[in-house]
Amino acid sequence: MNNYQKWVAFDTILRRELRRFMRIWPQTLLPPVITIILYFVIFGQLIGARIGTMSGLPYIQFVAPGLIMMSVITNSYSNVVSSFFGSKFQRNIEELLVSPTPNWIILLGYVAGGMCRGLGVGAIVTVLSLYFADFSIHSLPITIAIVLMTSLMFSLAGLINAIFAASFDDISIIPTFVLTPLTYLGGVFYSIDLLSDFWRNLSMINPVLYMVNAFRYGIAGITDINIFWSFGMVGLFSMVLFFSALRLLENGSRLRS
Repeated sequence: MNNYQKWVAFDTILRRELRRFMRIWPQTLLPPVITIILYFVIFGQLIGARIGTMSGLPYIQFVAPGLIMMSVITNSYSNVVSSFFGSKFQRNIEELLVSPTPNWIILLGYVAGGMCRGLGVGAIVTVLSLYFADFSIHSLPITIAIVLMTSLMFSLAGLINAIFAASFDDISIIPTFVLTPLTYLGGVFYSIDLLSDFWRNLSMINPVLYMVNAFRYGIAGITDINIFWSFGMVGLFSMVLFFSALRLLENGSRLRS
């Protein structure tokens, strides 16, 4: 395939992904927005008023970046895992794999679709969060960079989950037993300075911790983790997931009947 044909293949996959979740936007965009609003009301206003400040910020301003990142993480992940497994279940992916389309184009198409949904929901939540919290952007480049890397990483993770899943029940195992604990223990609702040495060191293997802190630094200018270390760890996790997903697509043992 020449470069134009590769672009057409990528554009086709991406357009399909965009139309898939936009066609059913009341199911894909509205529920996560409502959920995050409830988080703002309960954790930000009701509980936050009693907590006071966290790391020198009003509590609602402290948790706002984490809640925005939660929406990006969950929607990037869920879009790819559901879409790719659906194609796998219907045997559509087999036709795509035997076509001249390079595997990396297939990978980028699905991942880009997941990123679009994650970033779209994140943008909506960010606008709505201005009603609850008064904050400004401390560093726009850092904010944009980390949210792009986060949506990329969890879109890749969703694709890997879809490849290994053998049934629709399997695609809910990772979000329930891995993704949710990582998110809640990733410094969204608290500063890791409050933890004991053991739990603080254990938190360092949680990739969500680096994403949330880098994003919080981009918005509020505070972080529990060195910002360069955060980007390095997120970049490392993303590279590992990218090449793992590409390897699985090239192998195809779990994709072809």
